[in-house]
Amino acid sequence: MADGIDSRPATPTTAPPGDVSPGPGAPGHPAHHGYLERRSLRQGSAGWLLLTGLGVAYVVSGDFSGWNFGLAEGGFGGLAVATVLMGLMYTCMVFSLAELAAILPTAGGGYGFARRALGTWGGFLTGTAILIEYVLAPAAISIFIGDYVESLGLFGLESGRPLQLACFVVFVGIHLWGVGEALRFSFVVTGIAVAALLIFAVGAFTEFDASGLNDIPADPDAFGSSSWLPFGLLGIWAAFPFGMWFFLGVEGVPLAAEETRDPARTLPRAMALSMGVLLLLALITFLAATGARGSAALQDAGNPLVAALQGDGDPTPLSRFVNYAGLAGLVASFFSLVYAGSRQLFALSRAGYLPRFLSLTSRRKAPWLGLLVPGAIGFSLAAATGDGARMLNVAVLGATISYALMSLSHIVLRRREPGLPRPYRTPGGAATSAVAFVLACSALVATFLVDQDAALIALGVYAVAVAYFAFYSRHRLVAAAPEEEFAALAAAEAELERD
Repeated sequence: MADGIDSRPATPTTAPPGDVSPGPGAPGHPAHHGYLERRSLRQGSAGWLLLTGLGVAYVVSGDFSGWNFGLAEGGFGGLAVATVLMGLMYTCMVFSLAELAAILPTAGGGYGFARRALGTWGGFLTGTAILIEYVLAPAAISIFIGDYVESLGLFGLESGRPLQLACFVVFVGIHLWGVGEALRFSFVVTGIAVAALLIFAVGAFTEFDASGLNDIPADPDAFGSSSWLPFGLLGIWAAFPFGMWFFLGVEGVPLAAEETRDPARTLPRAMALSMGVLLLLALITFLAATGARGSAALQDAGNPLVAALQGDGDPTPLSRFVNYAGLAGLVASFFSLVYAGSRQLFALSRAGYLPRFLSLTSRRKAPWLGLLVPGAIGFSLAAATGDGARMLNVAVLGATISYALMSLSHIVLRRREPGLPRPYRTPGGAATSAVAFVLACSALVATFLVDQDAALIALGVYAVAVAYFAFYSRHRLVAAAPEEEFAALAAAEAELERD
């Protein structure tokens, strides 16, 4: 069969289920139907266009700020190479996840894929890493929104905390209203942010000067240093986490699987389109900003696009527009990441990896505790620390762990179950996911080069979660959860094949 779209339906098969509770979630138990009924999402709410917008929304704030700090780690050449490699990693991973999403279209996303390929431990380790990313990233962005509004002098605020609280209250409230309404809101705000990036690029390219790209002085002590690689070859590696900022979060599209129309076809299409949009935005934003003002001027800028347009001069109409549009980008990413975190928490809770009550849904089929609990945690962290950069670095480490495990899941399923019907097949097969796996492991190590404290915090949180699973929740998994039912079917099929 050629790689691409296959019209055959997916047949669920997975690894053995492991420790699964025979309680209310088990098929045949009197409470089985009621358990899932109280934990169901609104199906068919999203098509490929809204999902494409969701994939871009996860990431778009990274185009407005954050990536430029990689210039201080690797210079223009180092960050350029890092961005190309991270773009390759995400592209390979997105194609791999598209195949997995067509096989297992559930709200678990990456956790469900790893559960299928790597068993209960693999599923939990992947789901926890994803949850760390999607709980901490919106908390960090809420701080950036508060700082942004303060710098713009909006609403007369002298502190960002009231706005951080407002972000969680208002945007979580929209999610509680319903997924269709939430995704349409996200799509509109994302469209504004993308339009602003394109308008910025047009204005910035009129001032493009290639001589400014390599204006960071070279470090003579760095191995392989030059005007294009001022911090040497190691600078490329250190810039990996910042190259990720152009794409971080796009892997969350499969979390909408249970709320998608025809997910086996819609998800791969939306993921490929959103990745294409993000690659284009990364290219034009990076080149336009550094070419307009020079790498040295942007390496420490909190608002690099505005700095690229106005430098040390007075604000221009275009720089003011981009400044306000940057707020739209932050809102779009915050809003969509809240959605992703709630669906990951919902799926882990429904399957018993986390307390089951967290997966209860409202009459509008929204996981209300899955929205409120991460929101409360996120606001508390934002208000208590005020350190958005540190929280984002923690989120990046969680993301890189999940990337390695999700890519490995694709490799394992391709080798262990080559005959598994695949409605969509990854171009290049396991070789594609192998590239993503190697680059994800490299990015994971690179996070320690940038912020060792953040990496240790993430590992500490991870260790607590692993202890909870090892001593408690792995003995209380729910048989009725989609991921566990697939596992049970696979175990039965394997027994039949052996007989």
